[in-house]
Amino acid sequence: MLANSVVVLDFETSGMSPDYGDRAIEIGAVKIVDGIMVDQFQSLMNPGFRINSFIQDFTGIDNNMLSAAPGCEEVMAQFQEFVGDANLVAHNASFDKRFLDAEFAKIRASYSGQFACSMLLARRIYQEAPNHKLGTLVSYRNIEHDGVFHRALADAQMTAKLWLAMLEDIGDQYQCWDLPFQFVGKLSKTPKKAVAKLLAQYQEKANPI
Repeated sequence: MLANSVVVLDFETSGMSPDYGDRAIEIGAVKIVDGIMVDQFQSLMNPGFRINSFIQDFTGIDNNMLSAAPGCEEVMAQFQEFVGDANLVAHNASFDKRFLDAEFAKIRASYSGQFACSMLLARRIYQEAPNHKLGTLVSYRNIEHDGVFHRALADAQMTAKLWLAMLEDIGDQYQCWDLPFQFVGKLSKTPKKAVAKLLAQYQEKANPI
């Protein structure tokens, strides 16, 4: 599968780790097919307990909103259908993957796609950026946005735009187009000094003389 056909997702959560009992409170996702955003998924999720004031202030999601929301299990069952067999992308993917795995485990669900991290890829492609937070990268790359961050769908949409922008920039700079998802995953874990060499090798193999 190509890197320009993925599901980009983002969670808002009650805390930092499901290992400490934290749960997802909102999910947002964007489906990209051949470089075009074709569908989206968003829902608040009732975790079954009250969230603290820090999380409410950080996300703008309050306990009244969550009390009226469907339960995590219901939402995650719907999200499994949305994902299908697509590969997955998130910004700081290790965080979102932990929560996805934990929530899917509670309903005995699974996914067949692989995960890639847009933050790790950005560290290789935009090495001169001030930092690699999502908001910083969106501004650095001059990606249009409405200023809303820390809500799941808005962050997923921004991450999707950033992901496509990075694929476009790789193509423009290295003449490497239609990259396989697996290769981009490898690129995101390559030492920064070796990125240009890896892309040059890929380009040479893809376009032999």
